[in-house]
Amino acid sequence: MKSVLKIVPAACLAFALALGAAPAIAQPQAAPAAPTPGAIAAAKEILQLKNASAMYAGAVPGMVEKVKTTLIGQNLNYQKDLNELAPIIAKQLAGRESEIGDGMVGVYAGEFTEQELKDLVTFYKSPLGQKLLTNEPKAISLSMQVMNDWARNFSEVVASAFRAEMRKRGKEI
Repeated sequence: MKSVLKIVPAACLAFALALGAAPAIAQPQAAPAAPTPGAIAAAKEILQLKNASAMYAGAVPGMVEKVKTTLIGQNLNYQKDLNELAPIIAKQLAGRESEIGDGMVGVYAGEFTEQELKDLVTFYKSPLGQKLLTNEPKAISLSMQVMNDWARNFSEVVASAFRAEMRKRGKEI
C-alpha cells in the first residue's frame, strides 16, 4: 500500500490539473459567500465519483509511522515503547483522515458554483466522464514520470553547462 506521504506530490498535481492554476490577484477580494448545501452535496458526490478517499485512506497510520520513526531517531532508548504505542495511537486517531475529505469538499464547493458542481457530476457520470475517471490516474502517473525523466535529464544538461563554464575559468569540477 502506498503511503499517503509518498502520493502527496501526485495528489497535488492531480488537484492542480483538476482546478487549473489560479493567477495571483493584486487587490484583496471580498470573502466569497459560504457554499450552499447543494454545492456541498455535489462536491461530496464528485469526490466520491473520483474515489478521492483512496488518496488519503492510509493517512493516519502513515503519519503515525512517520512520527514514530522520527521520535525513535531522537529517542533510541524508547524504541520498544514507541513501537508498542504506535498501533494504539493509530487506533485512537482512526477516522481523522475524513478531515482531509471534508477540507477537499470545502475547496471544491468554494471554487465552483453549485450549478458548475452539478454539471461536473453529470459529466463524471457520462461515458466520457467515466473514461476520464478510469484513465486519469494513469495519465497523471505517466505525466509525473515524464516530469521526473525530464528533470533527471535536464539536471545533467545544467551540470554540463556549469562544468563548461568552470573550464573556461580554468577550473575543473
